[in-house]
Amino acid sequence: MAARPMLRRVLPLLCGLLLGGPALAQPANPLPAPAALRERVAAEVRDVTVVEPHLSVGGKEVRLVYRGWPATALLAAWLGPRWNATPGQEVEVRALDGFVSRIPVERFAKYRAWLVFARQDGSAFKVDNVAQHEKQVELGPYYLVWDNIGAPELLAEGGALWPYQVAQIALKPSSRLALLPAGLPAGHEDAAAQAQKFCLSCHQVNGFGGDKMPLNLALRAKQLDESAWRRWLIEPAAVKPGTAMPPLPDTLAPAEREALAIKLYTYLRALPVAQP
Repeated sequence: MAARPMLRRVLPLLCGLLLGGPALAQPANPLPAPAALRERVAAEVRDVTVVEPHLSVGGKEVRLVYRGWPATALLAAWLGPRWNATPGQEVEVRALDGFVSRIPVERFAKYRAWLVFARQDGSAFKVDNVAQHEKQVELGPYYLVWDNIGAPELLAEGGALWPYQVAQIALKPSSRLALLPAGLPAGHEDAAAQAQKFCLSCHQVNGFGGDKMPLNLALRAKQLDESAWRRWLIEPAAVKPGTAMPPLPDTLAPAEREALAIKLYTYLRALPVAQP
């Protein structure tokens, strides 16, 4: 007797899939090795030249050439051909160390990206992360890079959405409810997007975000005065020497960095703290 209610739930799902319905949120399954992944991706491996944000500091641009697949082809192979059919959904890119990037599917239509797995010249697949005071950081298994030469406006973001040591990719629902919950005053939409881009790959707000340093910024911003917050975001190494926390990218003009730090502070101070 219990089979009929189950069929009523399952049949619409099967029909939706057969008729090409929107992609569903998916668990983050581990990516296979490049040789195995190559068999699933229709596109050929390509060489891609980018301005490497982890090396490009102090106004000096360093270009490197990587090898990998166009992200749109890779995502279609891994997540399904309708991975970008539902506006507002996000591609969750999860690294080995708990770093998590949640990237709206619309960004992949606006900017070209690649999932790379090697340097073109055969040298070690590593990079110095200057902003985090780390040398010869392993980039594998995979590294998501963006065409910041064809779209130079991306240079201002630094390495905010360049996750390396990528081990899992999944499709997730919009983060809007987590970042703009009921009870938050209007007018914080841009600040929420900037927080997701620059802060929430490592940190969290009310349980949403990365696992590398899962500090609840909705609470932490209320514990710091504006001056202390600003120092942490503009020059964290001056607050805590040797910290791995990167500053807001110096590719932004000084006034822009200051304004962004205060915008984030204002938003996070206004964001209600969820009770455990």
